Amino acid sequence: MKKTATLLVSCPDKKGIVSSISSFLLTHNANILHANQHLDTENNLFLMRLEWDVTDFQLCEKEFQQHFQSIASQYGMTWKLRSSQIKTKLAIMVSKYDHCLADLLYKHKNGELNCEISVVISNHKDTEALVGFYEIPFHHIELNQSNKQEAEQEQFTLFKKFDVDLIILARYMQILSPKFIEKYPQQIINIHHSFLPAFVGAKPYHRAYERGVKLIGATSHYVTQELDGGPIIEQDIARVSHRDQVDDLVRRGKDLERIVLSRAVRWHIENRVLLYKNKTVIFN
Repeated sequence: MKKTATLLVSCPDKKGIVSSISSFLLTHNANILHANQHLDTENNLFLMRLEWDVTDFQLCEKEFQQHFQSIASQYGMTWKLRSSQIKTKLAIMVSKYDHCLADLLYKHKNGELNCEISVVISNHKDTEALVGFYEIPFHHIELNQSNKQEAEQEQFTLFKKFDVDLIILARYMQILSPKFIEKYPQQIINIHHSFLPAFVGAKPYHRAYERGVKLIGATSHYVTQELDGGPIIEQDIARVSHRDQVDDLVRRGKDLERIVLSRAVRWHIENRVLLYKNKTVIFN
């Protein structure tokens, strides 16, 4: 795997942005591998992702920040730089359903997810053996109506201990507190078992069955204070019919859930996601 760096940029659209960034990288001997851009004309917003080979690149991360700041200030840029050699550290939170967790663990072991799964946290012990098979630390934190604040504090302690960058809710069937969400902005990815914005909240397959839908879906999104209302990263659907019962919808939906969540996680750790106005641009 090549050693690369990725730059994500968003700023008001002006002439010369692409030229200025490209010239800067060329000046410091970067070999650009991928360059993608998007213009939101309604908001006059320019968004861009550049990835380059750093084999002969002349700047370290600190030097890059110092030298690039003049261009960023000129165009009013919000930007983020990430090296492929620095792996994102994940905490996965799960309840009883293990299909999304199992898929992430397998893809990580197989090298499809270039990250470090540092810890798995669950309010049940059902997945402990599975996590143990992959030799990843597992922590059971019991959760009930009276100890939610204490349980979250224990979770925060683990996130700090393992230096976690990203939290994955792999069918973690609990609503996070406002304090939790505020503490980790744009660092929590959830999988919801419906095609949002339809069927927000609990038991979406049951409500989809009652409504007689012909399509079911799954949605992976960043978590915000609005329940199931955060920026959407990925979605997929499957066709169903009047012959399908709730159990059929659940069974078929599980396949969608694991695929959609793993895509979202991969795109995040590969620095392919730009957020704005409760929306995402995915450079894939």
